[in-house]
Parts: sequence; structure tokens; C-alpha cells
Amino acid sequence: MSDVDDMLSLLENKARREILERLVTEPHYAYQLADQIGVSQQAITKHLTLLESAGMVQSEKIPSSKGPAKRIYSVQKSFSIRIDLGPDLFKLEKRKLPKGGPMRLSNRLPNNSKKIAENLSGRKKIGIDEAIFLLSDLEDSLDKLDEQRDALIALHQHIKNKASPSIESDFEHYEERQLVHSVFKNPREKIDIEQLAFELQMPQNNARELADIFYEKLTRSMAKRSGNIIAAPKNTSLPWWATLRENTEK
Repeated sequence: MSDVDDMLSLLENKARREILERLVTEPHYAYQLADQIGVSQQAITKHLTLLESAGMVQSEKIPSSKGPAKRIYSVQKSFSIRIDLGPDLFKLEKRKLPKGGPMRLSNRLPNNSKKIAENLSGRKKIGIDEAIFLLSDLEDSLDKLDEQRDALIALHQHIKNKASPSIESDFEHYEERQLVHSVFKNPREKIDIEQLAFELQMPQNNARELADIFYEKLTRSMAKRSGNIIAAPKNTSLPWWATLRENTEK
């Protein structure tokens, strides 16, 4: 089971999601979570053990003046899980959030958010009123970025949808069509023969032959579309993934 599969399996449980919602605000003891969520402390402890094993929470023992040390739980790891699903579209990925202080993040931020990073740089504390104001600004920026991302994903779908007739007409066999869809997933990368053989359940030699046929068809198509003639010995490895960007920018 992959890392993202583990995460999804854990997050499908409502009680575990409610635990995480509380732990991201501040550390909690198991008995506190049991009272707030309305689940037995034994069940909460089992959930926390699973979450900690997956690296989603961490714990430490805190000394107590009224008895033995008690274990307190918190969230320290940051990541994002994205799922895009629709006709001609399925993408599931886990992304790490960048580390570092505000100024280290500034070169990745939109221009309208860089001032916030500059404002925070070097400060150890800000007031609640200022935090609300800054968070409101960031929420506006995030909403706009989400709208742009949604539009880009929709455009991504349109490209695949309009390419579907070409796939059906140019590639007769199922394995060939699956190869094209595999390339669509990672259009900037060379085909991974080992992965292709695994996905299509075929020997690597057959997968390599399939990829060679695809490369040849694609190269001919690129030459025709660009009006250029591409000539080379049959065993020449043509860097189509490099010329692809040049052709699309013309």
C-alpha cells in the first residue's frame, strides 16, 4: 500500500478526522479528545496509535503533579492531498508543503502575498486582530488561486477530450491506447518502460517495442504538424520530449 493510500484509508474515518481538526489547533490528551468527540478513550487511543504510526501526529509524555506522566498528542507534519476526478481526468497526489520562514517562502508567493511575508519576517508574535486581517487577505488569494487551478484542470480535460478521437483512430490496440494515456499523465517525461510493463502486465521487451512504435508515430505526427522533416537511423533515440515544448511554442 502506498503512502497516499495509507493517508486516505486513515482519513476516511470521521473520528480520526475530528481528532486531527482538534490537534491542529493545539496539543490534546486522549481523555480530552474522548470528551470532545464523544468516543471512548480506548477507541481514541487506538485512533491516535494509527495516526502516529502513519506520521500524521506525534506524542510526548508530560510530567504530572497528580500522578504518572500523561501522553499528549499534536500535529507537526504538513502536507496536502489533492484529488481531481472527471471525464478524461483522474489525478491523486500527496504534496509536501514548503518549509522555512516567511522570507524563504516569498519567492514562491504571488506578488500580492509577498507583502504579508515581509510583514511577518523577524517577528515572533502578532496580535489576534492583525492575524485575522492577514488571514482574510490570504483566504482571498487562495480563493482566486483555486479558481484559476479549477479552470486549468478544466482546460486539461478539454485537451484530453479533443485528443480522444485521435487516440481511437491512430491506435488500434488497447495496449497502445493505454500507453498514450500513460504519456498524457506525465507529458514532460520519457516513458518508464519498467512501469509500463507492470501496468500492462507484459514483458519489458514487449513494452519497449510498444514504446518504440509510439515514438515513431508521434515523431511522424510532430514532423507533419510542424512542416519539418525528421530523418535518422531506425535505432536513433529521438528526443521528442525536448522538441515537444519547442513545437508547441511556435
